[in-house]
Formats: sequence, structure tokens, C-alpha cells
Amino acid sequence: MVALTAHYASSRFLTVAEVAGVLRVSNMTVYRLITNGQLPAVRVGKSYRLREEDVDAYLAARFTEAG
Repeated sequence: MVALTAHYASSRFLTVAEVAGVLRVSNMTVYRLITNGQLPAVRVGKSYRLREEDVDAYLAARFTEAG
């Protein structure tokens, strides 16, 4: 459990609004990606946080599909 905690502690977490800004989509689109399981997120209280590396991986996977 300690290794898992250390892994997440070193990660940078983004809010839904920050991810929406990076992807240039609406907050609702990010929420849809989360609820559809396409974008992993952690629930913190009533809001979500997304690891920057998960957002990068999502973008990388979509970029190669479009190419």
C-alpha cells in the first residue's frame, strides 16, 4: 500500500476545469469521459481529480488513432 501511495503522491492532479482547458472542450465533456471510463479520475469530496499522466496517455492514444 505504501508504494501505491508514493506513486500517487508524486503525481500532479488536475481539476476537471483544468483538463477541459487543456483539451479545449467543455467541463461536461470531461465528466462524460470520466463516467464512460475513458478517462480515469479520483473522486475527492464532490469533485474529481485527474492525474496529468492519465490525461497525457488519453491524448496520445487518440492522436495515434487519428493519424
